[in-house]
Amino acid sequence: MPCLFALLAYFAPRFAIVLLVVFSDYLGTAYQSVLVPFLGFVFFPLTTLAYAWAKHSHGSVEGLALAVVLLALLMDLGIIGRTARKRRKRDAER
Repeated sequence: MPCLFALLAYFAPRFAIVLLVVFSDYLGTAYQSVLVPFLGFVFFPLTTLAYAWAKHSHGSVEGLALAVVLLALLMDLGIIGRTARKRRKRDAER
Protein backbone atom coordinates (compact mmCIF):
# COMPACT_ATOMS: atom_id res chain seq x y z
CA MET A 1 0.00 0.00 0.00
CA PRO A 2 2.78 2.55 0.73
CA CYS A 3 4.29 1.89 -2.72
CA LEU A 4 0.93 2.53 -4.34
CA PHE A 5 0.60 5.81 -2.46
CA ALA A 6 4.16 6.77 -3.46
CA LEU A 7 3.25 6.24 -7.13
CA LEU A 8 0.10 8.31 -6.65
CA ALA A 9 2.14 11.03 -4.96
CA TYR A 10 4.59 11.10 -7.88
CA PHE A 11 1.98 11.24 -10.65
CA ALA A 12 -0.66 13.31 -8.83
CA PRO A 13 0.96 15.01 -5.82
CA ARG A 14 -1.82 17.51 -5.25
CA PHE A 15 -4.39 14.72 -5.11
CA ALA A 16 -2.17 12.87 -2.63
CA ILE A 17 -1.97 15.98 -0.44
CA VAL A 18 -5.76 16.29 -0.47
CA LEU A 19 -6.09 12.63 0.53
CA LEU A 20 -3.62 13.11 3.38
CA VAL A 21 -5.44 16.19 4.66
CA VAL A 22 -8.86 14.56 4.49
CA PHE A 23 -8.01 11.12 5.88
CA SER A 24 -5.08 11.72 8.25
CA ASP A 25 -3.11 14.26 10.24
CA TYR A 26 0.14 13.46 8.44
CA LEU A 27 0.76 16.99 7.18
CA GLY A 28 -0.59 18.58 10.35
CA THR A 29 2.07 16.96 12.49
CA ALA A 30 4.90 17.74 10.06
CA TYR A 31 4.04 21.42 9.69
CA GLN A 32 3.19 23.80 12.52
CA SER A 33 0.99 26.14 10.48
CA VAL A 34 -1.56 25.81 7.72
CA LEU A 35 0.05 28.41 5.45
CA VAL A 36 3.21 26.45 4.57
CA PRO A 37 1.40 23.26 3.42
CA PHE A 38 -1.08 25.40 1.45
CA LEU A 39 1.72 27.24 -0.33
CA GLY A 40 3.43 23.89 -0.88
CA PHE A 41 0.20 22.54 -2.38
CA VAL A 42 0.11 25.43 -4.84
CA PHE A 43 3.79 25.78 -5.76
CA PHE A 44 5.84 22.73 -4.64
CA PRO A 45 3.63 19.69 -4.02
CA LEU A 46 6.36 17.04 -4.26
CA THR A 47 8.61 18.96 -1.90
CA THR A 48 5.74 19.34 0.57
CA LEU A 49 5.16 15.58 0.58
CA ALA A 50 8.88 14.79 0.79
CA TYR A 51 9.36 17.14 3.75
CA ALA A 52 6.39 15.60 5.57
CA TRP A 53 7.82 12.12 4.91
CA ALA A 54 11.24 13.20 6.20
CA LYS A 55 9.78 14.65 9.39
CA HIS A 56 7.73 11.52 10.07
CA SER A 57 10.29 8.89 9.21
CA HIS A 58 13.49 10.51 10.50
CA GLY A 59 12.31 13.25 12.84
CA SER A 60 14.43 15.81 11.02
CA VAL A 61 15.62 16.63 7.56
CA GLU A 62 19.20 15.41 7.37
CA GLY A 63 21.16 12.73 5.54
CA LEU A 64 19.10 10.59 3.18
CA ALA A 65 15.93 12.49 4.08
CA LEU A 66 17.59 15.74 3.00
CA ALA A 67 18.60 14.14 -0.30
CA VAL A 68 14.98 13.05 -0.91
CA VAL A 69 13.66 16.55 -0.13
CA LEU A 70 16.24 18.16 -2.45
CA LEU A 71 15.39 15.67 -5.21
CA ALA A 72 11.71 16.50 -4.80
CA LEU A 73 12.52 20.21 -4.98
CA LEU A 74 14.47 19.71 -8.19
CA MET A 75 11.59 17.69 -9.64
CA ASP A 76 9.15 20.45 -8.71
CA LEU A 77 11.35 23.07 -10.33
CA GLY A 78 11.72 20.91 -13.42
CA ILE A 79 7.98 20.50 -13.73
CA ILE A 80 7.48 24.25 -13.46
CA GLY A 81 10.25 24.98 -15.99
CA ARG A 82 9.01 22.41 -18.48
CA THR A 83 5.52 23.91 -18.41
CA ALA A 84 6.87 27.42 -19.00
CA ARG A 85 9.01 26.15 -21.88
CA LYS A 86 5.99 24.52 -23.52
CA ARG A 87 3.97 27.73 -23.11
CA ARG A 88 6.73 29.85 -24.69
CA LYS A 89 7.07 27.41 -27.56
CA ARG A 90 3.31 27.39 -28.13
CA ASP A 91 3.17 31.20 -28.07
CA ALA A 92 6.10 31.43 -30.51
CA GLU A 93 4.28 29.20 -32.98
CA ARG A 94 1.30 31.56 -33.12
